Amino acid sequence: MDPLDGWPEALERGIAGAALEGEDRSGDLAVFAPTGRGGLVCLIDGLGHGGPAADASALAAEVICDHAEAPPQELLDRCHTVLKGSRGAVMTLAWLDVTDAKLVWTGVGNVDARLWHPSEGGRHDVALVFGGVVGHQVPRVRPSTLALTPGDLLVMVTDGVDAGFAAALDGGGTAQAIAERIFDDHAKGSDDALCVVVRFRG
Repeated sequence: MDPLDGWPEALERGIAGAALEGEDRSGDLAVFAPTGRGGLVCLIDGLGHGGPAADASALAAEVICDHAEAPPQELLDRCHTVLKGSRGAVMTLAWLDVTDAKLVWTGVGNVDARLWHPSEGGRHDVALVFGGVVGHQVPRVRPSTLALTPGDLLVMVTDGVDAGFAAALDGGGTAQAIAERIFDDHAKGSDDALCVVVRFRG
């Protein structure tokens, strides 16, 4: 569920994660879907862990790849429809527009997303996510729009990563290096865990 063709060079990606020990598959899944103006990044956390959680995330990822240009509410509603009867999932979505240098994001549930601004002394914004579980109860969302500056970092983590992960940003490095450092230093070990980092190169 990672369509590499067409992903913009302006968006440097990093990803690190693992399934809960003892499980063959992770319920945490990242989607990188190119769009006409940039790319959609979505981090999905199928409820629980193991096969049923991974199946739910895979269903949602297929919808997201097929409808990446859809408005946020429509895309969540489409995911909700296909996830009915499944374990369900929580997810946060971020559309990065490299043409107009802006980000639109929203989410349902507890997938944490933050936008760091290194050029502003590390100031960061936090995505507004709404309560619910896609596949069981999907809310009406209100996406937020933010300006992007070259060097800004979008960081998304599932709840298998502890809330203190911001400390791992201090070491700098590539998006991949940052994602690996966050995972290595802050994965709880009690659940599936996944971290995505995207740097806007401008």
